[in-house]
Amino acid sequence: MTTASPTEFRSAAPAKPARKRMQPLKAIRAIRALIADKEDTSQVFKIIDALSGDSVGRGFRRFVQTDTGRRILAEKRDLIAALSDRARLSALPAGTLGRTYHEFMAEEDLTADGLVAASEAVERIDLRSEDELLFGARLRDQHDLWHVVSGYGRDGLGELALLAFTYAQTRNRGIGFIVLVGARVTAKSLPEVKIWRVIREAYRNGKKAAWLPATDWEAMLEKPLAQVRAELGIATPAAYREAEPVATAAEQAFKAMRAEQMQKQAA
Repeated sequence: MTTASPTEFRSAAPAKPARKRMQPLKAIRAIRALIADKEDTSQVFKIIDALSGDSVGRGFRRFVQTDTGRRILAEKRDLIAALSDRARLSALPAGTLGRTYHEFMAEEDLTADGLVAASEAVERIDLRSEDELLFGARLRDQHDLWHVVSGYGRDGLGELALLAFTYAQTRNRGIGFIVLVGARVTAKSLPEVKIWRVIREAYRNGKKAAWLPATDWEAMLEKPLAQVRAELGIATPAAYREAEPVATAAEQAFKAMRAEQMQKQAA
């Protein structure tokens, strides 16, 4: 791999672009669609795009100020390529980040490029540079790695908690909006789940952790997961672990009730 010295980037520091306008009506339409169909991931990206403002641009400017960020851009890395190498990941020792990620993806029947199509459903006039596009794609493609290192599962509560963690990391208002609405809906439909306690803890964990967008994930894959968490300062999600069995049982019961109601209406 080639490396780049910091001086190569000093004269090419990105100019601060015009602030992106918020699109609240677009976000409201998308959140309604997401509530109606929680599996429609494309709505998540529409909400984020509508309310993100300059959060991604701000993240990119921070990224290029780090040695790791400059190296990743110089090498034009493709994180999906590393995460899609199942043969390599499955051959890593048990307990490493890469092996644990591989097992997580296999168990959930996911692929490393699973979020690409959903993100491309957002219609936009994209004026970003090649480096900005690489950063944006890399940020998107880290999502399932964040599941593994943060300890939040892919159940409804885990996804919401990870978004709270992510909001603390990125300060993206679109993500914050999803968390707020999702938590309010959960509090109403599943009052036995201490949702706000889980959300507050997830936000605090994200705020205390290292800035994950600038992590050299390719280098981390071979390290023990416990070591990775220690290096990144990621705390144990105790509130989530306590609430997850309750939330899962309540969610399954709610789905069963809805299914029964649908059957009665169809009869």
